[in-house]
Amino acid sequence: MFNHNPATRRDFLKTASAATLAALAGSAPRLAAAAAKIDQAPAAKADTLIVLWMGGGMAHTETFDPKRYVEFKKGMKAHDVLSTFPSIPTVVDQIKFSQGLENVAKVMDRGLLIRTQQGANLGKILHSRHQFHWHTGYEPPVTVAAPHLGAWIARVRGPNNPAIPAFIDVNQPYEGNGEAEELKAFQTAGFLGSEFGPFRVPRPDQAVATVRPPAGMSVERFRRRQEAYQKLVLASPAVQQASDFQRESLLRSIDNTNRLLNSPAAKAFDLSLEPKEVYDRYNTGHFGRGCLLARRLTEAGARYIEVSTEYVPFLGWDTHDNGHTRAADMKRQIDAPIAQLVLDLEQRGLLNRTLIVLASEFSRDVLMEGKPEAKVEDQVSQPAVINELKYFGMHRHFTSAGCVLMFGGGAQRGLLYGRTAEERPCTAIENPVSITDLHATIYQLMGISPRYHLEIEQRPFYVTKDGKGQPIKALMA
Repeated sequence: MFNHNPATRRDFLKTASAATLAALAGSAPRLAAAAAKIDQAPAAKADTLIVLWMGGGMAHTETFDPKRYVEFKKGMKAHDVLSTFPSIPTVVDQIKFSQGLENVAKVMDRGLLIRTQQGANLGKILHSRHQFHWHTGYEPPVTVAAPHLGAWIARVRGPNNPAIPAFIDVNQPYEGNGEAEELKAFQTAGFLGSEFGPFRVPRPDQAVATVRPPAGMSVERFRRRQEAYQKLVLASPAVQQASDFQRESLLRSIDNTNRLLNSPAAKAFDLSLEPKEVYDRYNTGHFGRGCLLARRLTEAGARYIEVSTEYVPFLGWDTHDNGHTRAADMKRQIDAPIAQLVLDLEQRGLLNRTLIVLASEFSRDVLMEGKPEAKVEDQVSQPAVINELKYFGMHRHFTSAGCVLMFGGGAQRGLLYGRTAEERPCTAIENPVSITDLHATIYQLMGISPRYHLEIEQRPFYVTKDGKGQPIKALMA
C-alpha cells in the first residue's frame, strides 16, 4: 500500500522481491542443486487456482453444514447448542446451508461441497500450525523451508501471462497483526526461490498503488530508487550468505516486478476501472473487493490467487466470543462476492478452466475459549447454562470436521461429499478428507502430479506430504 510518506514507498520496493529476505537466509544455504523429478503429469483441467481463505476457523455447523437449529434463550443448556442459524435450501436438493448464505446457495449447481475436511493431530490446536499445514501440506516443524501451495503451482506451471505475477496474495496485512511472524512463516516460496513467492496486495482497494510509483514521484526518480534498492538487497548479509541460485532467483523476482510496472497488464489491479454497478455487487468489505480483484487478475492471466478474509487473532472467523453475531457478520461479507465471482467467471467463459477453493484451517465447537486478557471466569469452559448472547455460538477450535467448497476447474458439479454426525461433537463419520488428499486433488486438477518433487538437501521434497497424496476421484469431473 502506498501514500506519500517514505516508509510506505519503501514497502513497495520490498514487494518487488516477492518473498522475505528471511526466507532467503533460512533456506538458501541448504539448497542443493535442484532437479525436477516428475512423475507422469496429468492433463490439467484448470489453468488458474483461486483460494478463498476463511482465516480464523470457520465453524462448519454455522455455515455449510447446518444441524438442528437452536434459538437463543436465557437459561438454555450449552450442550444443546448445535446451529445458531436455521438452515436454508440450495439449488441442489441434498445440500442445505446455514441462513445468511443465500447467494452462494444459488450457485451450488456449479460446484461441490466437502463436509469432512479433517485437520492433522498437531498437539495443541493453534492457528499458526494449522494454517502452515494447510498452505504447505506439511505439519510443522519441518527441517527445510516448505513452499506454499501457490509457490509450487507458480514453479511447476509458470505464469499464464509473463507480465502478471504467478502467485498473488490478497488481503492479508501483517501490520498490527499479533501473529504476523507466524503468517510470514508459510507465505513464502521457501526453498523454491524468491521469484515464486507471493506478490502481496495487503488491501485490494489500494491494489493499484502496488503497481505504480507514488503520486508525485517521477518515473526517473522511481527508477533510481529501484536501482538503489537492488544494490542494498544484494549487499545484505542474508543474500551474501545465500546460494547463487537464491541470489539469481531474487534478481529474477525484481525483474518480474519491473516488467509488471511497465506493462498494460498492471491495469488489472485498478478496481476503479470497474463499472459502479459491478463494483457495488462485490463491495461488502475488504474480502468482497478482493474477490473482484481476483476476477480481474484471473482475466489478466494470474496463475494462483489467494483472497483472505484476513486472519487477525480474536477477530473475523476467530470467534472465541460472540460466535453467533460475528458469524452473521462474516457471512454478510462473503456471501454475495463469492457467488458473484462464480457467476462472472462463468459469464466470461473462464469458470471451466478456473478452480475456486474455499477453505479454513479448522472448524469450531460450542465450548467457550476466552481471550488472554479476559477475567478468569471467562477462561474456563462454556458455562453449563447460557445467560448471555456472547456465549451463544461456536468458539472452541475443532479439527474433526470442516467444510470446503470447490467450483469450476474440473471439479464435480452439484456434489455433496462426506457426512458428519447430527449431534455434538459433529465429527466426520463418512468419507473423511485429509489435507494431503485435498491437496493431491487440487494439484491433479492443476495438471501437477501429487508425486512431483525436487531434490533438496540430497533428498526428495514432494508437493504432497512424502508424495503420498491420493486425488479423490469422486470430486473430479
